[in-house]
Amino acid sequence: MRETPSPTLPLVHWDRLFEDLEGQLASEWEAERAALDAESERLRISKLELSSRLRLLQHEGALLHLVLADERRRTVRLHAVGADWVGAQPTDAPTALLVPMRAILTIELDHGLLLSSLDERVPVQPSLRERMTLGFVLRDLARRRLPMRVALRDGSTVHGTADRAGADHLDLAVHDVGEPRRAAAVRSFRMIPFDAVVWISAEGAAF
Repeated sequence: MRETPSPTLPLVHWDRLFEDLEGQLASEWEAERAALDAESERLRISKLELSSRLRLLQHEGALLHLVLADERRRTVRLHAVGADWVGAQPTDAPTALLVPMRAILTIELDHGLLLSSLDERVPVQPSLRERMTLGFVLRDLARRRLPMRVALRDGSTVHGTADRAGADHLDLAVHDVGEPRRAAAVRSFRMIPFDAVVWISAEGAAF
């Protein structure tokens, strides 16, 4: 006598089949979503500029090690990030530095800070300072007649007062430290291209 198949067996078989299919579909959707998220993140990072990441590091008060074009390594905290320059406070000097972005060879920092600088969700208050160029800042220093030290790419430094600043260079009246900019105190005049500048420190200026 043949046994009558249980009516529940086909139901169990189909339930398992659909469960397997649903599991596979969910996995495929999750993999596709992850791939889209990864591609979206790669696209976002491809549009990031160095200045944006530096502003986030400034916001966090991060300690950075700048390797500059004169091969010096300066440990600093950023005070300001402009259009093409940074204002940095060295840990080994009381005077803040104005550093053209093009004079920075590398920026050394720990891995956690490196990753956090990618996060654009961190709110950073926009300011007019972000649009100020190096020339704009130097024209202000010239207007205020502040004496300054200018470090150049050949490793030398020169002291004086900026008489004026153009679009890509400044005119420096060279005189001794502690001397005011008077005709009798000026030893020479130099035109200095911005490309030659590694950093500038000015007495009484906070960049």
